[in-house]
This record gives sequence, C-alpha cells and structure tokens, in this order.
Amino acid sequence: MQPTVQPYSASIWSEIETLAAARVAALQDAALREQLAYVAADSDFYRRKFAAAGVDPSAVRGTADLGLLPFTEKQELRDSLAERRPLGLHQAAPDDEIVQIQASSGTTGSPSYVGLTRSDVTLWSELGARALYANGFRPGDRLLHGFGMSKGFVGGIPILQMAQYMGIVDIPIGAEAGAERLLRVQADQRPNLLIGTPNFLAYLAEQAPTIVGQQATDLGVRAISVGGEPGGGLPATRDKLEGLWGASSREMLGGTDLGCVYWGECEAQDGMHYHSPDLIVVELIDPDTGEVKAPVDGAHGELVYTALRRRASPLVRFRTRDHVVVTGTGCSCGRTGFKVRCVGRTDDMLIVRGINLFPSAVKQLIAEFEPVATGEMRIRVDFEGHSTQQPLPLVVEYADGVDESAQRALAHDIESRVRSALNVKVVVNLVPERTLKRPDHVKVNLIERV
Repeated sequence: MQPTVQPYSASIWSEIETLAAARVAALQDAALREQLAYVAADSDFYRRKFAAAGVDPSAVRGTADLGLLPFTEKQELRDSLAERRPLGLHQAAPDDEIVQIQASSGTTGSPSYVGLTRSDVTLWSELGARALYANGFRPGDRLLHGFGMSKGFVGGIPILQMAQYMGIVDIPIGAEAGAERLLRVQADQRPNLLIGTPNFLAYLAEQAPTIVGQQATDLGVRAISVGGEPGGGLPATRDKLEGLWGASSREMLGGTDLGCVYWGECEAQDGMHYHSPDLIVVELIDPDTGEVKAPVDGAHGELVYTALRRRASPLVRFRTRDHVVVTGTGCSCGRTGFKVRCVGRTDDMLIVRGINLFPSAVKQLIAEFEPVATGEMRIRVDFEGHSTQQPLPLVVEYADGVDESAQRALAHDIESRVRSALNVKVVVNLVPERTLKRPDHVKVNLIERV
C-alpha cells in the first residue's frame, strides 16, 4: 500500500516538526486568526460564549493573545450537545459536509459526539501519522489493531484511517474480539506493528504461550504504540512490554475531542513530542488557577488545546484535564516541539492529607515488586470526592506460590516504599493472583470507588 503523502525523512513524517520557533509562531498566528474568524462566523456556541465573556475574537492576533478568550469546559460541550442534536451548538460546518461522527467512551455520562468533514478526517490522519511515525510505524508495515473497534471510539476507525493514510496495512480485529482471537491472528499473519492500551497488550503477551503455544517474542512484532491510559511511558511499563514482545514500545496521546492521536514518543523514549503546531495550539496551565505556564523542562500542568483548520467540531481553549510534566524542549531526533509525559488526569487526582497523588505513580511503584507481586493494583476509594485525611486503601495482587510469610513482608515493603517515595500512607490488602479484573478493550481504571 502506498502512503497518501510521503514522509519528510527516514525518521520524521512532516517538515513542520523540525521548524525553528520563529517560523512556527508565524504559521500558528496566521492559522489561529483564520480559525477564530471561522468559529466566530459559524459556531453558535462560540458566538454566544464570546459575547457572554465580553470578548472580541478578532482582538486575538496570535497565540500570545489567547488568554483574552475563556476556556471551554467539557460540561459546556455536553450541554451544547443536549441543546442541539446531533452535534451541538458548537457544530460549525453544515450538515451536508459531515461525513463521520465519533464518540467518546462516555465514562462520566453520555458520550461526547464529534463530527468530521472530509478535510477533518484528513487532518486527523495527518496528526496521527506524525505521532505514529515517531513511534516507529512505517509505510509498508502491517498493524494488528488492539484498540476497541466498536462503539464509535476514536481508537477504532480513525486509527484504521491514519494507518491507511500512512501506507500501513491495518488488520482491524479490535480488542473486544478477545485475547484468543487477536493472538491467533498475530500468529497467522505476523503483523510487525501492534497498537493498544499498555495493560491490555501486556496481558496479550502473557497469554501467548497458553493460546498459541509460543512466546510473544516469537510472534514477529517490531514496534508497539501504546496509549488510551496513563503509564505507557513509565520505565517499568515500557520494560515489561519490550521484554514480553521483544519489540520497541513507545507512547502516544490524544483524545476524542481534538483528533485521536497527536502526541508521540520518538526513539529517544523521553516523552511525547508536540508534533503539530500548525494544526493544534497547545497551552500548559496551572489546573487550579488557570494561569498559563511556559512549557520548560520540568514544568507540570494541564494541557489546553485550540484546534486549527478544523471544520465540523472546532474547539477553542479546551481544557483536557490531562496532567503532564514537560520532559524536554529539544531532542536528538531533530524535532523541535517540546516533549511531555502524561502522569494522569487532574480529575482522577487524589489528595491524601494534602499530598497530590496520581494513581499512575502508585502503579509504577507496585511494578517494582514483580515477580513477587503481579503488578496489578487498585486504589479502593472509600470516601466522597477526591480528598481524604486517612491512609489510602490499596489492593495489590501477590503472585502464585508466595507463602504467608513472604506476603506479610510484601505488604510491609509496599507500604514503606509508597510512603518513602510519595509521602503518602497506604494500607495494603493483598489478594491472590487473578483476583483483579484483567484489562480488555476498556481502559483500566486504577481507582475503584466502594
């Protein structure tokens, strides 16, 4: 299969990814002015929103002026969808231009529905191509599709479309087909690429000897792209996946509202690149104050996006609640966009005796105790909201064959390790291997409310 467009180089998909800051700023500012004019003319939602805030979008002459405009919250989009079906007041393109509608997982209520025109589909594919090319995917490769293919999720058809755009053969089985089906296809077809959530792909590899009689390392995978849940870039998670599959494992990040996949980790494996300043403006903000922060090395904050060149469901200053840390502002690969690691969602963060805690940080520590522990854990939240003054209940699986004495030592060691590393007290409840539900096509939720 020939790619729809040709890569810029052997390691970088688009020249945009290599541009100096001054050229990027000029491109962004021009595209932002054009996009805001379009939104102000064609989106009832944003006309109303800007008027209510008393702001004139034409006063925004570039990204430096974005702070003049209000944030867009997820609940506002839900309200917009409820007020005008099917795509909300924020639909900007006419109905006859809409060719595709995608849906979010709807974990906090009804799914969010996002419309795409033909140009939007191409834009999403271009966004994804830059990230997946960084992940090691190449034209002529074959891909086993390990995200869910049903329910309209963006991990399904849009991933298929971006693979075809890149000249990659996608085998669209989907995670909901189950481990046996996916592994049989892998053993028969030997695709050299694999994509899915990190926990599910690790589970697949662990099941390979039982299902197909071979180790996953013998099944021909060269490159793995993981996303859909935080933690794919953590060293313990990456090392586990690479050891199980005998392949490189790199992280990517995206979301339904903006374009499926638009951050990707390169061969340096030191965070995911901001690949597409010509298509998305990214801001880093303090999640508590809304203050914009410079994306310098070590900075923490929440990602905020403004779509550029978007037709059907454009968004301006959309708060994602994705909490990231900036891992660098340059890279040996030649890309000039800053890099991030997603550490969790700000609305999943817990506050334990005044200490901010992301579940992925606990997961990383539990992984250190393998093979005595399986690596599976859940935080059992037995309080209202996100804050507690009590020790945090933590359920951890111990591995088969671990006796009672070793179990007691394991519980003690985990409690000590978490307190030392995160300054949080936990109470560990050990459970036998295979007690906790294993991942499938649904994202793993490390928090269980009781």
